[in-house]
Amino acid sequence: MLRSLLVLLVLFPAVSTGARAAKPPAEPVELVLRHDLAGESAALLVELVDRFNAQSTAERVVLQHLSMAADPRQLPHLALLGDDEHQKFFHGHPRMLPLWKALSITRQQIDAKALFPVVADVVEDNRGRLQALPLALSVPVLYYNKDTFRKAKLDPARPPRTWWEVQETAGKIFDVDRRCPFTSSNMAWVHLDNNATQHGEPIAGEAHGGKMPALTLNNLVQVKHVALLASWHKSFYFRYFGPGREADDKFMSGECGMLTGDSSLYMRLQRRKPFDFGVAALPHHDDVRDAAPGRLLPDGPLLWILADNKRQEYTAAVRFFLFLLQPDVQKAWVKGTGFLPMTPAAVAALAAGGDLPPDILQKTVERLSDRKFASGARPKAVTGMGRVRAILSEELEAVWANLKPAKEALDTAVRRGNAVLQPPPKDDTVVR
Repeated sequence: MLRSLLVLLVLFPAVSTGARAAKPPAEPVELVLRHDLAGESAALLVELVDRFNAQSTAERVVLQHLSMAADPRQLPHLALLGDDEHQKFFHGHPRMLPLWKALSITRQQIDAKALFPVVADVVEDNRGRLQALPLALSVPVLYYNKDTFRKAKLDPARPPRTWWEVQETAGKIFDVDRRCPFTSSNMAWVHLDNNATQHGEPIAGEAHGGKMPALTLNNLVQVKHVALLASWHKSFYFRYFGPGREADDKFMSGECGMLTGDSSLYMRLQRRKPFDFGVAALPHHDDVRDAAPGRLLPDGPLLWILADNKRQEYTAAVRFFLFLLQPDVQKAWVKGTGFLPMTPAAVAALAAGGDLPPDILQKTVERLSDRKFASGARPKAVTGMGRVRAILSEELEAVWANLKPAKEALDTAVRRGNAVLQPPPKDDTVVR
């Protein structure tokens, strides 16, 4: 009996009442990131999130594609979304915590000066503070089918530089292929926002003693440009397929000879090589005084932190942002998606790997570091610009349908748009 007791004591030693049991490892803080990316961009985001999770024991990011959100009203911690997507993402207008405030709460640092000035301008508030991470920005460019150019006896090494040259080029393409000489994606952004930016016109000003924002997209330059596009539409030089990126596929199929769209499309074209294509700067009006063709308005989904979370969740979110800003991570992201690099360090990493884009996109990247190319046209102290673009698209469709002249449509868009613009909340959160 005694021997059996000794064996049990050896095999199962008693725990001293003064000893402390080892604490189980803490569960990582889990963050849900909702997004609506597709194709190569979505696949690469999965790779980068897996890489972050593999090296982090304190936090874990879980991707949730918008189509897989069982109840969109159940809010995530992070969201990669554009200006006009809050209703689609959340079935409402949740509050976003500005990035600068998350940094203050968690006592972590992301220096706005580390970003390219033109990129930082997109996400800074009117006091120069970062609101979100500019993860998926693009600029508008002109794509053209070199095979179609050759068929029309046009020089594929000389794409049109001005809108009048686009008209001449579209006419020559129409003579050999009447399907679609010219088209455009993201009409409101490319042909209103960036037309204003290139020609030194503001998008919004102030009204009522500076207390309320007021749109200015019905000025002479804008009316002239929309009227020109309307004349092309009537002549079948220009075809309209929708307010979003519907025209991208029409160009990639070879149906359209020219397309104005966002710069990230370059990577899809480069991978698939549907035909011999070229990329050129967004055309401009050379008869407008002080035009600056290279001054463009980057746009695209931003990575936001949602408000009303716990401090440890904000800490985890900022650490994920810092991971995404690492040069080698940015290199992989920019190379795989075609989105604009956020920092000079990312460009250096791309250059070291021989992965810089073609000349025209390199020039765009070079301009990111020069604050004179940052657009003063973008209204910072307002919310609701996404809804304004939806209104602009509706009014432009009335022009293409020959229901309204350009001036009436833009006047109506400004009146309707002013009703949805709002100053930012006073508590430093942003309601999207």
